Amino acid sequence: MRKPSLWCAALVMAALTHASQAQILVGQTAGFTGPVGAGVKETTDGAKLYIDAINAKGGVNGQKIELISMDDKFDPKTASENARLLIEEKNVVALFLTRGTPHTEAILPHLEKHGVALVGPSTGAMVLHQPVKKYVFNVRATYQREAEKAITHLHSMGITRIAIVHADDSFGADGVAGAQKGLATAKLQPAVLEKFNRSKPDFTLITPKIVQSNAQAVIMVASGQAVVDGTKAFRAAGSAAQIVTLSNNASSGFIKSLGENARGVIVTQVFPYERSISYGMVKEAQEMAKAKGASDISPAMLEGFAAAKVLVEGLRRAGPKPTREKIQVALESIRKLDIGGLEVNFSPEDHTGLDFADLSIIGTDGKFRR
Repeated sequence: MRKPSLWCAALVMAALTHASQAQILVGQTAGFTGPVGAGVKETTDGAKLYIDAINAKGGVNGQKIELISMDDKFDPKTASENARLLIEEKNVVALFLTRGTPHTEAILPHLEKHGVALVGPSTGAMVLHQPVKKYVFNVRATYQREAEKAITHLHSMGITRIAIVHADDSFGADGVAGAQKGLATAKLQPAVLEKFNRSKPDFTLITPKIVQSNAQAVIMVASGQAVVDGTKAFRAAGSAAQIVTLSNNASSGFIKSLGENARGVIVTQVFPYERSISYGMVKEAQEMAKAKGASDISPAMLEGFAAAKVLVEGLRRAGPKPTREKIQVALESIRKLDIGGLEVNFSPEDHTGLDFADLSIIGTDGKFRR
């Protein structure tokens, strides 16, 4: 009589084990350590706010989402290998919230080989928008749009001597293209146009050129620590130029790393003001953060939050047993999705999602102001 009982118990345990594994596996590779670590953490924290809230309600179609995050140390080769592991060995149904332009480009072959969608890459690279990358679903405006808007704003203030300093990679080149569009519209030429090694930023030779040009503003298309180092070098050499950088640096961690040089730095933004509760998405994120004991949210957290909302909608539309193919079709079916004051649209011909762009300035209190 004991054998049937053991057999029944085994069945129950097997059923429970299967139920515990009945999760939707989503993969992420990003630089949790390295020069963009602070921003990556905030963006991921914002995504988790929404994913955790969805899981607390039972998940998507009865299945909870498990986000498997891997640290690529902001290295494109590591990002590529992480993506391969997540897709081929972890069997994730989608990738999510990568960070960096060269890094996201490095994983494209894996997406195409296995038909895996990437939702919400934390980069505004035009190369991921045009021509359309079949498996990449952007949830933010392009860097070119941000840089062009920044130039337009500076010109409207009467600033004409604008320098451009950028990382020597695809991200830097992309931001410069947008800045050049803005300069052309304003009928201006860059006061200085210089690039630096992304892996080993050195501003020794660039700084004198900034000072000698008497630049009124410097657009820095670079990742967090490089902008911090560049700003410090310019200030130490006596330049009072207005520093402007892009939304990849829209995090509280970036402000802290700037230290005494933070005040007055302009950072372009691709989501609404994080304290503007007139946007439903902002109010929702604030409430979820408060429920977790967090005192505030940042622009970087909003980016992750928005990306998670789109991811969840794609999973929901894919049905009870989401496959990679079903998720791809589901995402491309999204039309006029209101994520809380912003409308997301995809189609087979357009994977941009959102086109919102704005400007912010770091105040004396160490917070972004608009």
